[in-house]
Amino acid sequence: MPGSTGNGAVTRSTLRQQIADALRDEVLAGRLQPGQEFTVKEIAEQYGVSATPVREALVDLSAQGLLDADQHRGFRVHEYSVADYRGMIEARNLIIEGMFIALDGGRQDQRDFEDPRTAAAIAGVRRRGEEASRAAAAGDLTVLIGYDLRFWRELSAFFGNAYLADFLHRLRVQSWVCTVQHLRRASDLRGFLWSGHTELIDALYRRDTVAARRMLAAYNDESITLIERLAAG
Repeated sequence: MPGSTGNGAVTRSTLRQQIADALRDEVLAGRLQPGQEFTVKEIAEQYGVSATPVREALVDLSAQGLLDADQHRGFRVHEYSVADYRGMIEARNLIIEGMFIALDGGRQDQRDFEDPRTAAAIAGVRRRGEEASRAAAAGDLTVLIGYDLRFWRELSAFFGNAYLADFLHRLRVQSWVCTVQHLRRASDLRGFLWSGHTELIDALYRRDTVAARRMLAAYNDESITLIERLAAG
C-alpha cells in the first residue's frame, strides 16, 4: 500500500539521521578518534539496526567531511590538520561577514527584533549563549560543544538565508571535529575556551557589528593559538 511505503521511508530516513547524529556525537566526544576505521556491519551491530540506514548515515557523514570512505576497508574518521582549522576559520569569517553586512545595510530591520516572537527567539539564543559561557568557564568541553552549535545555528537563522545558516553549521561541526582531538588531551580547559557568546548576541542586538567583529577576531586568534600550542604538544 502507498501509505505503508511512505511510513517506512520516513522511519528509515529518521533512523538514518539518528545514526548520523549519534556517530557525529561519538566523534565530538572523542570516542571515535581521527583515523579510526570501522565497517557498516560493525556500526549496524553496535546500534542493533539493519545495514541500509547505517550505510546511508555514513555516506551522509562522508559528504559532510567527517568521514572518509574506503572501498575495501569501510570508513574512517577524517583527520584534520591545524592548517585545515585555519581554512575553516577563514571560511567561517566570510559567511559571518556577509551576515554582518546584511545587518549593517539595514536588511534586518530593528522592528523585526521587537516582534514578540522574534524577541522570544533571541532570548532563547541568549540562554544558549549563557549555557555555553558557563560551560567554557568550567572547562566542560562536551556541554560547550552542544550549546555552541545550537547558539550559532539559531543565531544564523535570524539573517534569513537558510543556505548560509546550513553552511555555517557544517563548518562549525567540522571545526569542532578538527579541534576536539587536541582539546580533549588538555588536563584543564578552564579559562582557555571562548566564553563570549552572550556579549556577542548583545552586541548584535544593539546592531554594533564593530564590537561583534572585534570579539570574533579575538576569539579566532585565541583559538588558533590554543590549538597550535596543543597540537605541538
